Amino acid sequence: MVESLARVLRLDQDHLAHLVALVCEAPSPRRRKARAEVPPPGALNLLNSMTQPAFLEGRYFDVLAANPLASALSPRLSAGRNHLRDLFLDPTEQDLYPDWEEVAECLVASLRQAVGKDIDDPRFIELTGELSLASPRFVKLWAKHDVKGRTGGSLRLNHPQVGELTLNRERL
Repeated sequence: MVESLARVLRLDQDHLAHLVALVCEAPSPRRRKARAEVPPPGALNLLNSMTQPAFLEGRYFDVLAANPLASALSPRLSAGRNHLRDLFLDPTEQDLYPDWEEVAECLVASLRQAVGKDIDDPRFIELTGELSLASPRFVKLWAKHDVKGRTGGSLRLNHPQVGELTLNRERL
């Protein structure tokens, strides 16, 4: 029935997967406090061995770790930062992306997919609450209810010291 509804609504695969997750999965258990995301040691070893800029992100775009090349692209790509928060609230970070509007849309749609129906997650509530109060653009994008998984592709950056760069990105 869900797939029939998706066909009638002409949903793409990302939206269909999101709808199925909302309707068919068992409800999440209630949480009392947020759990810290910790990258596995093997992922940290891989990150540190890479000769390309790379970083590890958590479910809500918290930067868990970054190699020196990633931090050279943006000092905000460092452990403890939140990529989504920086993208919406830090003008210096916004200036880094010539296609800021597209990047922002992609991250918000990815956030919606990441949260699914786990909307009682304290980390999600904290992050979206902060962004909703501080960024009218976030509010508008969140209200669109777009859902999209993040995939690889090219990313344009306007680095303050190097100039314009086009990087290939991949999500692993």
